[in-house]
Amino acid sequence: MINRVEKLSLLSEMIAFAQKDENIKSIEYKFLFGVAKQLDISKEDFDYLIEHPVTYVHLKSHSERIVQFHRLVLLMNLDHEISSKELVKLHNFGLRMGLSHESINRVLDLMDSFPNKIVPPDFLIDIFKVQYN
Repeated sequence: MINRVEKLSLLSEMIAFAQKDENIKSIEYKFLFGVAKQLDISKEDFDYLIEHPVTYVHLKSHSERIVQFHRLVLLMNLDHEISSKELVKLHNFGLRMGLSHESINRVLDLMDSFPNKIVPPDFLIDIFKVQYN
């Protein structure tokens, strides 16, 4: 299980990703706050992170990194407006987490073949398992 510092780092990373145009859309805020609740982060701490990001902490667990990447994919697809800049940013976040370049590309390439571009978790895990083994 991840600790509080790692949880705050994950959430801060997602907030930074959502702030692509300097403000977070309502649908993104609700999604991010839902993730905060899942991570047992209070609303006060969540709102504080929006204005005061914390330093990135690398997750040790490969499975936690895959879950975080999936969260970022979901966040990117919330507003149905995916720019090439967002794709590059997501790809770079994945690489920084230590995920395989090939797996990240596969997820991004296959995203369009799913309803609402949402890659099912099991499918995503299988993509990363192939590269991890």
